[in-house]
Amino acid sequence: MFRPLALFIGLRYTRAERSNRFISFISLISMIGLTLGVAVLITVLSVMNGFDRELKTRILGMVPQATVSATEVIGDWKQLADRIKEEDPEVAAVAPFIQLQGMLTSNGQVAGIMVTGVDPEYEKNVSIINEHMTEGSIDTLQSGDFSIVLGEEMVQSLGLRLGDKVTLVLPEASPSPAGVIPRFKRFTLTGIFSISPEVDSLMAFIPMNDAAKLLRLPEGAQGIRLKLNDIFTAPIAAQKAAAIAPDHLYPNDWTQTHGNLFGAIQMEKAMVGLLLFLIILVAAFNIVSSLVMLVTDKKADIAILKTFGASPRLITQIFMVQGVVIGFIGTIAGTILGIIFALSIGDILGWINQSFGLHLFDAYFINYLPSELRLVDVVLITGASFVLSFLATIYPARRAAKIQPAQTLRYE
Repeated sequence: MFRPLALFIGLRYTRAERSNRFISFISLISMIGLTLGVAVLITVLSVMNGFDRELKTRILGMVPQATVSATEVIGDWKQLADRIKEEDPEVAAVAPFIQLQGMLTSNGQVAGIMVTGVDPEYEKNVSIINEHMTEGSIDTLQSGDFSIVLGEEMVQSLGLRLGDKVTLVLPEASPSPAGVIPRFKRFTLTGIFSISPEVDSLMAFIPMNDAAKLLRLPEGAQGIRLKLNDIFTAPIAAQKAAAIAPDHLYPNDWTQTHGNLFGAIQMEKAMVGLLLFLIILVAAFNIVSSLVMLVTDKKADIAILKTFGASPRLITQIFMVQGVVIGFIGTIAGTILGIIFALSIGDILGWINQSFGLHLFDAYFINYLPSELRLVDVVLITGASFVLSFLATIYPARRAAKIQPAQTLRYE
């Protein structure tokens, strides 16, 4: 792209001591600005990618990706589940469920809870709970035992340990000789999971048949939960499953329950990326200003080169070389720094959080700062930074090429 002579002179100008130190200072500031802009953009986008990943794997790993629910109990739910899998290749696994709401009480503490009646063998295929059990196992949820699996946050708030009894109070009232009293049942804590504070404090699991007994329903399931190969096909998959029995099945999916959270993260990622990209743009404008001042400072040198036969194209390339060098060094340094920060930002902030007793992550659905470095982000940011740096050199270089030797040397 550049002639050897243009590279030689341009690199000499870059390394040489300049009579005007202010120009060197502006060039240094341009390089540092570019470095910081690229590094911060890579780091922040990696953190946003981390939140995106955690939302998909943790929250959407527990919350149903898609479901079909029935107006009546589905007695032959196994046949329906097999048919859903056969008719839609996007469905990776299915599981039956019965859902109810109530309150847990133990040791004088009371907390609201969303209870799901599950079949352990099927549930392990559609959720991540089995991978995040800290004590006990989901396999302990056997019909007739009235066992329960709770999240770590709920266990701590109720002051429970494995094997303790906890009472589930249902909002439905039962008539008795003493009057109308709430329906309640004692369960044994047989498992504890830890996924995220939001999930741990809201969800509980009991055997599906025990849930049916509590609701005084016949054996069966209220609905079928679907796990998908691609979570973004959830609305279509739910509609397809409901179409098997459109008069009895009703679809639902994660975009209706948690779509706002996912959309907020995507919007925040786009806006933060755009704002931080302005840092790189400002650094590119600094390259323009530093090269314009350099052209003014080197007018005599340009005039002499032209009197020796240098073409306007050669002069243009000489000054473009300097801008490209500044952009290249700033971009590469920023990329290296950004990768280092992206890979270690979670550990750094975690150490600060623990060392100073801060609560930096209390407002989020996870208790640490996730980060996921993606090659495509690094390539796009690095490429955009280098292109902007190159474009910033065009105007000053063309201005240098238009200098007239006779007019310049007349006053030298």
